[in-house]
Parts: sequence; C-alpha cells; structure tokens
Amino acid sequence: MVAETQLSRDMFIYPYFVVPGTNVKHAIASLPGIHHFSIDKLLEDVGIGLTFGVNKIMLFGVGEEKSLDAHTAYDKNGLIPKAIKALRQAFGDDLYIVTDVCVCSYTTHGHCGILEHDYVQNDATVDVIVKMSLAHAEAGADMLAPSDMMDGRIRAIRDGLDEAGYVNVTIMSHATKFASSYYGPFREAADCAPGKGDRKAYQMDFRNPREALREAFLDENEGADILMIKPALAYLDIINRIKEESNLPLACYNVSGEFAMIKAAAEKGWIDEQKIVMETMYAFARAGAQVITTYHIRDMVEQKWL
Repeated sequence: MVAETQLSRDMFIYPYFVVPGTNVKHAIASLPGIHHFSIDKLLEDVGIGLTFGVNKIMLFGVGEEKSLDAHTAYDKNGLIPKAIKALRQAFGDDLYIVTDVCVCSYTTHGHCGILEHDYVQNDATVDVIVKMSLAHAEAGADMLAPSDMMDGRIRAIRDGLDEAGYVNVTIMSHATKFASSYYGPFREAADCAPGKGDRKAYQMDFRNPREALREAFLDENEGADILMIKPALAYLDIINRIKEESNLPLACYNVSGEFAMIKAAAEKGWIDEQKIVMETMYAFARAGAQVITTYHIRDMVEQKWL
C-alpha cells in the first residue's frame, strides 16, 4: 500500500516480430520464448495475451523484400499494414497497436536510412519514414514509434499525419536511442544488422548525457507525444534526467540484450529469474518510466509475477 513505486499491466508493451507466410511460429534462438509469427499465428498468440491482460503490442516487420530505397516499408499492402488490419478486425479496440517505424529491416544494407556514397541521407530517409507512418496509420495503428533517429522526423511525421487527417495517432519517439551493443539479439530477430559500418553517425553516443537531453527536447518541440529511451537498463540516469526536465510521458525499451542476459543466467541457475525481472522493472519505473516495452511481460503475467 505504501510502496513508493508501483507497477501495473497498463504500463507494458509486448513486442512481436511478424513474418510473411502462414502457420509460421519460429523460435528466435537468442531470445528464449520469443518467436517469429505469421499473421494467422500472431492473431492466436495475441488472443492468448489478451486473456492475461496484455493489451498493448508493438509490431516489427521481418522478411519483406529488401531494396536500396526501402519501398516495401511503406507499401500499403505490405506485411505490417496487413497485420494491423487483421488485428483490428479480430480484436477491435480491445488491443492497442504500436508499430515500429524504421527502414533497417527493409534495406539491403541494414542501415536505418537511405544510403548515398555509403552515407545515410537524412532528408531522403525522413521522406520514407513519413510514407511508412502514413501506411501504418491508414491501416489502423494507434501509435507510431519512429526509431530511425533521423533529424526532423517527428515534425515531418506529425505534419504528415495532420494533413492526412490522422490527428489522433500518437507518436512515441525513440528520442534517445543509443548506439548500443545491447541490440545484438534483436538484429538477428529483425534481420537488420548493418552490412558494413555501424550506426554511430545517427544513433546517440552513450558517453554524452547532455546531448541525449537535447535530442529528447528537440523531439518534444517537434510534436512527440511520448519520449522513449533505448536501451533502458544501462541508461537509468538518462530516464531520470529527462523525467525531471520534461512534462511528457516517458517510456523505455528493455531491449533484447538485456532480456537475453537475464534468460541466459536464469537457464544456468545463476539467478532467480522472477526476482531479477521484477527488480529490473521497478528500477525502470523508479527512474521515471511510465511505459515499459519488454519481452518479459508475458512471463510476468502468465506466471503471476506482477
């Protein structure tokens, strides 16, 4: 009753990796318990999650045609728009649908933008990001989560949504997404590892907390509704600093590497998984996160940890 930090199921978002085909449920080796789902199997699993109160999900598209211009990312008949429509038809407003907005899984080189002479072109990428956002909004997404880290993309997305009449679609900006080594398992899951080079030219330098704050406040001024910090566990100080200085709701992403480390240690019997997971979730909330995206939430609710 008097605990200073509280958790509730309403705070959590569960990520899904959606692939083409039918009857596909494929285990992801580096993310124990997490799978690739075709849309039909996705509907089944989301239905199970809803019975436990997991009513907010984030969709990542995997396995679409890759190209230099990432044109499948904004195909209105593409995998994620189809998944959104199927979920909306099956579950209506009982399910809150968030979509990742980034082109890394749709480019042949695996970078989060359009390349020219091996350099990411910011403005050309923003144009694609806006088209992708509109495709998801038209299909019925409730919230867009742009994770590309291009400059000016929040303003461009907001303007595009408003002009198209999607004024109620929320933007949860990956406002401070760090160039981190904690993303390893995700890059396997989403098939989005860079073919060469790295993402340090457009993701945040983890040595620079003041720069992280500047990036967050730029997105706030451009029209973001929620600010996200990613990864979460090694960046509790950033979560707390932004919480102290921003009036927007704050989110964090408990990323794949953080999840995999706990799972691996638990499988070895070196830690108590339940206690470590719950302590970690409380740490995120204590630092100031009001929304937590995590692969742990199904374990938390199905095994009654929460």
